[in-house]
Amino acid sequence: MVLLHGWTATADINWFTCYRALGERYRVIAFDHRGHGRGIRSKRTFRLEDCADDVAAVTEALDVDTFIPVGYSMGGPIAQLTWRRHRDRVDGLVLCATTPYFAGKRPERLSFVGLTGLATLARFTPTQARDWITDQVYLQRKSANWGDWATEQVTNHDWKTILQAGKAIGEFSSSDWVSEIDVPTSVIVTMNDPVVPLRRQAKLFDWIPGAEAFRVEGGHDAVVSNSKRFVPQLLRGIDSVQARTRA
Repeated sequence: MVLLHGWTATADINWFTCYRALGERYRVIAFDHRGHGRGIRSKRTFRLEDCADDVAAVTEALDVDTFIPVGYSMGGPIAQLTWRRHRDRVDGLVLCATTPYFAGKRPERLSFVGLTGLATLARFTPTQARDWITDQVYLQRKSANWGDWATEQVTNHDWKTILQAGKAIGEFSSSDWVSEIDVPTSVIVTMNDPVVPLRRQAKLFDWIPGAEAFRVEGGHDAVVSNSKRFVPQLLRGIDSVQARTRA
């Protein structure tokens, strides 16, 4: 399993509630995406396609021939692109709290306030952007398990790249090719998600042939805020992909 985290997070912030349960059953690989945490620093403009190529490169370096990408939010497009660009390496997909596209109509793509806040952040300095995102995304649901260590990881972000990543997410769409996905796929649906509307998450299991849905009562951060429900459903989704891969 290759765990692909969401925008402005790191692998550990996104997945720390899942590591133990997943590690008991599977070999788990998780790393920070470009510009996030300890991820690659590059002078190139952030592209989701490059993140997908990073997945292939990391697994190749670890002598992993084939794998299952598990993408959360922004990690969902990266997982889809990994399949599209490296089809011979991908055994299946698990797509969590994500969608074939994050912004639909042109005005929504331009502002995209719900997820990226670019309209606001574009006027901020990197330090102000860091402080704003930390307040908005992380500290609203700060818990006993999610505190100073997470904030410390956020301070390692390359904030210019983070803003570029937000723009890339807003421009992403797999609508023209997502129905071509031909590997077993599970979709973990966050039912009360204010960031990725339920109707958009539903398009994944509607459009991907044979995809199965696993529902979690929770918002966009259900992996952390409602982990007792999320983690068992994630395991069910992964087990389903594994079973169909072997069939």
